[in-house]
Amino acid sequence: MTAHPTLSEARAAVERGEWERANELLDALDTNAGADDERAAALELRAQAHYGGGDFEGSIAAWEALYELQLARHDEVEAARAAVMLAMFLMIDTGLMAPVRGWTRRAERLLATHPDTPPHALVATVRTYERFMSGDLVGAREQSRVAIDLGTRLGVPPAVVIGRVAAARLTIFEGDVAGGLEQLDEIATLLMAGEVDPLTSGMMYCELICAARGLALHDRAMEWTDVMERWRRGAAFGGLNGRCRVHRAEMFRISGPCDRAEEEALLACEELRPWMRREFGWPLVELGNIRLRKGDLDGAETAFLAAHERTWSAQPGLALLRLAQGDATNAATMIAEEIAHPFELPWKERPPLSELRLAPLLAAQAEIASTTGDAESAASAAARLTTIADTYPSASLRADALLAQARSALLGHDLEACKAAATSAAAIWADIDAPFEAAVARTVLATARERNQNLDGARMEWLAARTLFQQFGAHGWVDRCDRALTPTATAVAALPATTAATFRCDGDVREVAFGGVRATVRDMKGLRYVERLLAEPGRDFHALELVTGEQGSSRGAPTSTADVDIDDDGSLGAAGLPTLDDRAREAYRRRLADVEEDIDDATQMNDPVRRELAERDREFLLLELRRAAGLGGTIRTTGGNAERARTAVTRSIRYALTRLAEQHPVAATHFEQHIRTGTYCSYQPDPLTPIDWQR
Repeated sequence: MTAHPTLSEARAAVERGEWERANELLDALDTNAGADDERAAALELRAQAHYGGGDFEGSIAAWEALYELQLARHDEVEAARAAVMLAMFLMIDTGLMAPVRGWTRRAERLLATHPDTPPHALVATVRTYERFMSGDLVGAREQSRVAIDLGTRLGVPPAVVIGRVAAARLTIFEGDVAGGLEQLDEIATLLMAGEVDPLTSGMMYCELICAARGLALHDRAMEWTDVMERWRRGAAFGGLNGRCRVHRAEMFRISGPCDRAEEEALLACEELRPWMRREFGWPLVELGNIRLRKGDLDGAETAFLAAHERTWSAQPGLALLRLAQGDATNAATMIAEEIAHPFELPWKERPPLSELRLAPLLAAQAEIASTTGDAESAASAAARLTTIADTYPSASLRADALLAQARSALLGHDLEACKAAATSAAAIWADIDAPFEAAVARTVLATARERNQNLDGARMEWLAARTLFQQFGAHGWVDRCDRALTPTATAVAALPATTAATFRCDGDVREVAFGGVRATVRDMKGLRYVERLLAEPGRDFHALELVTGEQGSSRGAPTSTADVDIDDDGSLGAAGLPTLDDRAREAYRRRLADVEEDIDDATQMNDPVRRELAERDREFLLLELRRAAGLGGTIRTTGGNAERARTAVTRSIRYALTRLAEQHPVAATHFEQHIRTGTYCSYQPDPLTPIDWQR
């Protein structure tokens, strides 16, 4: 440690991204004894160092202290700058618009008697996105113009760039998709040239991807995600790395493999935990969607319910989960309610500005209606999706609309229309490298061919879909295809006629004999997990039990998910939700006061929409405070062992079966069909043809 650290040393550490070192230097500085300018500079550096180091509440506290210091100095412009920066960070990471509005109002009051200054441009910037995320298109458009004008005149590049991105996205929502995308391409070039600071660059890269994702333009979203991925190395800090990981998980959820998507989503949850508050529901929902595609229904439910705990909508994923669980009636009710009263999330990926946000819900409604036989709902969903696809041109939206039309036609017994629409949808998704969606379209086409008595054509479609699902990693859908193919499945997919088989390990080599084929393979951890499952067919093993058994631990197996997944305070530990320390609880109480003020202001201004949004902010803060009641100490995260065990066991088994398939594809395919992975793992053979595995 330097004997007498200086402010310049701390500033240099911040500029190098050495957050811990910067905080050490700032702790050693006696800033209270220094001049006000030095104290102010130290507080701003502390805010940056805490944020970069993952201490979000510490960063907010430093901005608050800087605001109070500048007020005491009667420097209204600098106090306003501290207030608006505080609002900016709250907006970036909390998703709570009422506290954002509260701090922005403070800044505006302080600047009311001053000529235009850089903080005026920052206020307009925050106002732009506060209005955008709250669904006020007119207000967001006006504030974006102000931000661009003031930022240009006063030399505030972040205000110009943020204002331009918002304006481009508003152009898209107004229906000029080509014009808006052209504007975003121009801004992407500006970002790649390094014209603005890293935080603004990272957030605007995220915006570009969100714009593409909202339009279901997967190819463009992938392109911008790759650009952000290259940029973030050495440049990103704070929650930007985690945000990039969520986008990568979204891309892998489309292109596959599914295991890679889940890995990115889990890492995103881990990285974003120190920064995000309510918006932490975003990576949790993405994790749930990925697990749903894999067929890990227990894992999907854990993720969706954890997101719901944070007052984040888990739809349409939760409704589709209920459908997969066999509760089609409840699924239909859920999705109908969400379409009629969509959850007004302050979320930049799908802000409450247009029908575009309903597209995923309508696609899910068409799928659910095809199961329940609700021809009216299927037809309505198809018609609305077609209108959205016509308004916002996108290959994926067009394919969604076509598949909904196919489902509706199938219910209406118009088999030719169904086949034409499903074929077109499958072709579009194949063109944009979306194998899961292409496979789903093939299952609808297969059903239409079956009803048309074209059994050979139907079988070809089921087999093609099965291949795509297996390559993608959607094991639950592979099982569905196998059920459809029985008893006409291929020899590889069918069970062998014999009932005796071998799965025996000798040192580091394993002998596998099955279906008249014998092979020797290198033993590995995943195969040892398989052997444990084969020992007790039909039994559910918790993933932790498999891991501890492999490690030779004497620890007893959990008796239920509650033993490992629920914290003492009742929160879902498997999702890794943090509790609050004393400082965070006090910060939440201060934000709650801002929310109450916003509710009162909205009431006086007769603004029911803003009042409803503020009341939802209050609901979230009260829920968080209730979760933390009676708990002290630092933020802690529990349940991580169960989550890591689930992921590790699944990955090990999938990897081992991939290697086994190289030597014994018949055995590997049998295991892929009959082994279930997730929180609980099991081997579920066909009871009509039991197999005696010699180990």
